[in-house]
Amino acid sequence: MDLKDILKPEAVLSDLRSEDKKLLLAELSEAAARATGLKARDIFEALLQRERLGSTGLGRGIAIPHGRMAGIPSLVCIFARLNKAIPYDSVDGEPVDLVFLLLAPEHAGADHLKALARISRLVRNARTIEMLRTTRDAATLFAILTEPETLLRTG
Repeated sequence: MDLKDILKPEAVLSDLRSEDKKLLLAELSEAAARATGLKARDIFEALLQRERLGSTGLGRGIAIPHGRMAGIPSLVCIFARLNKAIPYDSVDGEPVDLVFLLLAPEHAGADHLKALARISRLVRNARTIEMLRTTRDAATLFAILTEPETLLRTG
């Protein structure tokens, strides 16, 4: 699975200025509502519910909040580059500045896991992470995120 299958150019937020985790999830929920037609409040509640199970902060400044939602036909991804890293209760205790929101249909099985795996592979590449952190232009961020995986292996 490629991110271009689930991430649209308008779903790349290049300079988000959230001040804490809850505000970040609320802003991401608003962006996801625009992309899906679902209610932002429902998305926000699903994300909070998932966070109660354990933080989606992977470490190294990266988080992948995710949840399953009734009413969406396919996976949706929102990417946000934060202007300033924020506390997120990540596994390594480090603040977060790169966030991938992933919403899956309620009964999505393998596709949801494939998307999480694809994002995990992407963020293991140090070169890619550096480019995401230093790029402020949404179109360029989208291009970096949607490059074929083979181009990103040199990191």
